[in-house]
Amino acid sequence: MSDLGAGFGYLVKGQRWVFGHGRWFGFGLLPALVTLVVYAGALVGLGYGADDFVAWATPFADDWSSPWLGLLRNTLVVLVFVFGIFLAVITFTAVTLLVGQPFYESLSEEVDRSEGGEVAESDLPLWRELWISARDSVRILLRVAFYGVLLFVLGFIPVVGQTVVPALGFCVSGYFLSEELTAVALQRRGMVQKDRLALLRARRMMVLGFGVPLAVAFVVPFVAVLLMPGAVAGATLLARELTATPAPEPAPSSPYTLHKD
Repeated sequence: MSDLGAGFGYLVKGQRWVFGHGRWFGFGLLPALVTLVVYAGALVGLGYGADDFVAWATPFADDWSSPWLGLLRNTLVVLVFVFGIFLAVITFTAVTLLVGQPFYESLSEEVDRSEGGEVAESDLPLWRELWISARDSVRILLRVAFYGVLLFVLGFIPVVGQTVVPALGFCVSGYFLSEELTAVALQRRGMVQKDRLALLRARRMMVLGFGVPLAVAFVVPFVAVLLMPGAVAGATLLARELTATPAPEPAPSSPYTLHKD
């Protein structure tokens, strides 16, 4: 439980850090605002075009009588729009980090610098960093999609599907959200995605303490924009903690252990 509280503490510290450094808060808002405008435009377009799309996708229902034609297509329009919102929520962070790669790299470096010690800097060119970030984001989104389908199926189980499954959904979202955010600082430290995931698994409760509250807050788009700079700052502080933790020493051998000569 202490790790859960510590993870949430890094989220709070990150928000405090950016609000205490107003220039960096505004600096970190720009990519999230750009992404929000693009997503809002896409959702408005989807809202206007969903009727035509559903009509095109269901030509077999053209001859259906009322009310069945309207019931089918109106239901599908709602589902298409809900699916669009779901995609927007789960991809917002990945796209924002990709759009704002130089911004968040600088923000993360400044957080490292303010905390003292050696500041890791990436030696890779920008195009290479963008390619790695995009590739890793796609891998994460595929994992999230897999768990999303699994949880969707489990959602049909009575009671459990309405209580336990949504909670598990936020845990999955929070965990991978933490992976995406800490990647900004850990990638600068030369860690590939496989090693980053192993590092997060070693302190799973701390990662969930950081990511789950953020995943809940990110459901509201404008809140996601406001929290994004502090989320990157907090993830950098969390990354410092994870990389500073020494590996556990092997347990001493028992005095009763038999050794062969």
